[in-house]
Amino acid sequence: MTEFVTLEVTEGIGTIRLARPPMNAISNALHMELRSAAEEADQRADVRAVIVYGGEKVFAAGADIKEMATKTYADMAADGGQLTRSFSAVARISKPTVAAITGYALGGGMELALCCDRRIVGDNVKVGQPELKLGIIPGAGGTQRLARLIGPSRAKDIIFTGRFVGAEEALRIGMVDEVVAPDDVYEAAKRWAGQFTGAAAGALAAAKAAIDGGLDTDLENGLRLEAHLFAAGFATEDQTIGMESFIADGPGKAQFTGK
Repeated sequence: MTEFVTLEVTEGIGTIRLARPPMNAISNALHMELRSAAEEADQRADVRAVIVYGGEKVFAAGADIKEMATKTYADMAADGGQLTRSFSAVARISKPTVAAITGYALGGGMELALCCDRRIVGDNVKVGQPELKLGIIPGAGGTQRLARLIGPSRAKDIIFTGRFVGAEEALRIGMVDEVVAPDDVYEAAKRWAGQFTGAAAGALAAAKAAIDGGLDTDLENGLRLEAHLFAAGFATEDQTIGMESFIADGPGKAQFTGK
């Protein structure tokens, strides 16, 4: 039984819910439960899209600094990047993922949000990477994923200064993708995720793998990856259904099985 993270599945949407009041500080126990929930969501056939949510008040305001403050270099070196592995488990979910962000997504909270395919926030949120104000750098993907998302210059400004970024600026520079009223965050995420509950699951997974994999290599190898995944789609039931439906009834009528 988990203490801080749950996976709830309703109508094809899996919600990974953080629940460590008051600020969802990311402790060792929380991130290990997060890893398990992400792996379960990836494996379950009844989960077609995933929402990562911290509740009505806050997404996650960062790492548990009280727990972290006692660590030494030897401790962190021996840790082997366990927090990064837990967050990467979210990034590796082969289904569409969306972070539903209320209140704050700072430090580790922002790094978790960066692992999702989309970020929907309330108009009063604050996001950022304030680790330098603690005398350290982001250590769970912040320097890498943020720079890939908004470019190195903007990422350096946010990380170097440690400043909080409001919703309007975050939308303008691409840190987040949609801004809604604070009370509408989860429902907006649910609407986005709900688009994919009846989609071709294998094709979605292949598209995600092609985009994410291509970002980690050069164009030539990215095109090879795309060609491989494109060809593999012709071994699926959904490809047959989709093309036969298109020929018979036109676009948008296919009833996919996810196989």
